[in-house]
Amino acid sequence: MLQTPYYLIDKSRLLPNMEKIAWLREHSGAKCLLALKCFATWSVFDFMSDYMDGTTSSSLYEVKLGHEKFPGETHAYSVAWADHEIEEVLASSDKVIFNTAAQLQRFEEVSRNHTRGLRVNPGVSTSDFDLADPARPFSRLGEHAPEDIEPVIDMISGFMFHNNCENGDFDRFDTMLGVIEQRFGHLIRRMDWISLGGGIHFTGEGYPLHRLAERLRRFADDNGVQVYLEPGEAAITGSTTLEVSVLDTLFNGKNLAIVDSSIEAHMLDLLIYRESAKMEESGDQDWMICGKSCLAGDIFGEFRFPEALKPGDRLSIQDAAGYTMVKKNWFNGVKMPAIAIREMDGTERLVRDFDYADFASALS
Repeated sequence: MLQTPYYLIDKSRLLPNMEKIAWLREHSGAKCLLALKCFATWSVFDFMSDYMDGTTSSSLYEVKLGHEKFPGETHAYSVAWADHEIEEVLASSDKVIFNTAAQLQRFEEVSRNHTRGLRVNPGVSTSDFDLADPARPFSRLGEHAPEDIEPVIDMISGFMFHNNCENGDFDRFDTMLGVIEQRFGHLIRRMDWISLGGGIHFTGEGYPLHRLAERLRRFADDNGVQVYLEPGEAAITGSTTLEVSVLDTLFNGKNLAIVDSSIEAHMLDLLIYRESAKMEESGDQDWMICGKSCLAGDIFGEFRFPEALKPGDRLSIQDAAGYTMVKKNWFNGVKMPAIAIREMDGTERLVRDFDYADFASALS
């Protein structure tokens, strides 16, 4: 048995997401790129690449990782490219997407022989959090006005719209896509390709995949474009657990169990958005699961168990892949979780461990 803590990627739980992506690609004509900002654990890229068309990025390092590790297309996007990055970005990508017309013009000459796109902000989104809302007031994410895009339209062949966020409501997606077509349709029809970004939870249970496929195909046909989607969470939801062990217990008005992990270090997104971790529950024993860092609010959540917890008990925290493994850090020097893979035949293998040398080398 592997030493906790570790992230466990289960290919049998990853496969249903991949199969839905493959079905959508076939029936809609859309291409699907893995959003590395959400998940970049390249040890399963060979498995995922059988079902997806490539990767999209948010930085130079993600561009390079996608180019080196994931077969297919490599799309390069960043909120802003630096002068010293652009040559390497172009060398490692099939398409480069600029966040503003100003950046496009700034790098026009060096990128002239490259396939180029521009991010467009339609001013509508599905985010419930201002922190993650790309259409928030004064947003820096993309060009907002058609009149600002028109002067550079001949420099590009595609647009990237990214305004969905954990959107499992097809009707809401459909409405927002209609807004995009109404406001930017005359520009879209001059393009060769359109990325509709990520945040569409189309692999969720009960999502109307047939309706989504029909809408995407109609959008592509009406506008004469190749459609791209950039699934992140949709690709890996439910595939991965964070395996931890109970180190100590105490009672302070509630039953508390301290585990060998940390929400701030190992599941940071939950802390940022003040969400509880997920765990399969049963029984009538109420316990608060606590991280081992010194942060007072290092709490995974409150869950029910059939028996009182004790040191040595193993717990599995669910849905620990998206915006989790990419954000892990060395806060408090808490040991970073190892990474393991459960193969389709049920065997498990360790693919990466982290030790003091990794901690020390991350600093100076």
